[in-house]
Amino acid sequence: MAGVKETPRQRMIAMMYLVLTALLAINVSKEVIDAFLVVNESIELTNEKFSQRLQSTYGTFEKMYQLNQHEVKPYWDKAREAKSLSEKMIEFISSLRYELISITEKIPIDSAKTIEIRNLKNKDNYSLTTAYFMGDSHDGSQGKSRYLKEKIIEHRQKMVELINPKDRNDLKLGLITDSTYFNADGQRQNWEAHHFYNTILAADITILNKIITEVYDAEFEIVNKLMDEINAEDFSYDKIDAKVLPDNNYIFVGDEYTAEVIVAAYDTSQSPEIYLMRDVDSLPISELSKAELINSIDGKSDIRLPARKTGINKYAGVIGVKTSTGETNYYHFSNQYIVAQPSITISVAEMNVLYIGVENTVSISVSGISKENLHPVISKGTITAGLSSDKWTVTVPPNERNTVITITAIINGTKKEMGSQNFRIRRLP
Repeated sequence: MAGVKETPRQRMIAMMYLVLTALLAINVSKEVIDAFLVVNESIELTNEKFSQRLQSTYGTFEKMYQLNQHEVKPYWDKAREAKSLSEKMIEFISSLRYELISITEKIPIDSAKTIEIRNLKNKDNYSLTTAYFMGDSHDGSQGKSRYLKEKIIEHRQKMVELINPKDRNDLKLGLITDSTYFNADGQRQNWEAHHFYNTILAADITILNKIITEVYDAEFEIVNKLMDEINAEDFSYDKIDAKVLPDNNYIFVGDEYTAEVIVAAYDTSQSPEIYLMRDVDSLPISELSKAELINSIDGKSDIRLPARKTGINKYAGVIGVKTSTGETNYYHFSNQYIVAQPSITISVAEMNVLYIGVENTVSISVSGISKENLHPVISKGTITAGLSSDKWTVTVPPNERNTVITITAIINGTKKEMGSQNFRIRRLP
């Protein structure tokens, strides 16, 4: 295969195919037929893997398109056209295979689509297959082989036209129909006769599946060539925004504000320059010398800002990304976060008193923290979650005079003690 480097297994299949084709001209034994079945199964497996590989390639191509639709759209449209052309060509070749099996086996087309090649009764038939592909002509001009050849030539030309003319000489698409061919006696043949004159059904099915492999190979070559034509240095990155991804916009004094700053289409092989300035709404390029330079690794950087003052804290920055021409494109970003003092509220119906022998309802809340992330602990007694959002149920032992409720919260995956409150223990009046 020309489009991608062949694996040892693919080279082996191709060699077996050539050897079996030569043997077929000499002798149609059961061993040769069985060998064709093995090769055909290998080719079908190769086609399945080719299809999966192409799907992955299209997925990568689509991501490139989503990141920069304006620049990539012409190439993406051509890639989708290549996919459509290949699907139609494979559908056409498959229709020939089904029709050939139907005629040779004398079964309906629907049955021909599902029958396994090993279960065919007329695998060694060559009279009906030759009539189908060659017609009443020696050169195939009156049979389906000529029609197939014309479709291959047309398909190949349409695929080539998807590529920039200056790059077409480098294409290795396969699907060649104009080579020099000879039969077993050394007599010259055209493409039609070489492939389909007096060939048995098992061989014809294998040949058609091999052509499908070449169609997949050509598609893979074209799509990868289109991706190569997307030259990064020609792109306009002004449509790509700098992104700030904060871990949390609401933090407490003593904690640390953390965020990740990236360009939406960042390159892990680059180390962009990231400048940051606090307490500003924007950072002009002229002020970069006054800003803090943040280190970046694999195309991105983490921002860590100590939370020293309460209220709204803001910052702004610039990311400088070098293009392939050596120029630097700048992308601006800004964000803000809120710093608050840890504030807990623990209240009961009667101020700081818990009664013995009853379930005391206690309201517990911490600003900015949901109930599921609160973990109150009582030094003497028990405390369990109530039904409402801020209610908890507390019981206390009869032989104690005081107890302490301490609140721990889970913030960004880490436990942090938020505060505590003392309570007196009393008997009911």
